[in-house]
Amino acid sequence: MDVLVLIDKLDDVVHNARPVPLTDQVRVDREEIYDLLDQMRATIPEEIKQARRIGREAREQQARLISDEEVTKQAERAADEIVEDARTREREIRLGAEDYADEILNTLEVNLQKFLAAVQRGRDRLAGRDEEPAAELDQQP
Repeated sequence: MDVLVLIDKLDDVVHNARPVPLTDQVRVDREEIYDLLDQMRATIPEEIKQARRIGREAREQQARLISDEEVTKQAERAADEIVEDARTREREIRLGAEDYADEILNTLEVNLQKFLAAVQRGRDRLAGRDEEPAAELDQQP
């Protein structure tokens, strides 16, 4: 039984008790009062146990929620680190690719210059502008 119900019953017993004439006192049934007090003594510890259990459960739930929140924060921090690492790696790869492309283009440019020079020499020979090797052949004894 609920303690508050027992308190209400006790109040009813006192309220409905027969008054003692010429005083503010009332007559109550001693056994009925003792019975209600015994029920209160039996009920209060159980309600205290329930209140403690509910408090413990609330603290455990709070701890779980805090733990879940901490896990979420750790996951967010880890995700931020992963994203930052990915961005750093992307920059490194992009810069490396640009450097590699620049090296390839530089090599190609040097080779093209050599090819253009070879082409120009070949055209010059065909056009007869290359007189020096012929002059050297004429001077040989």
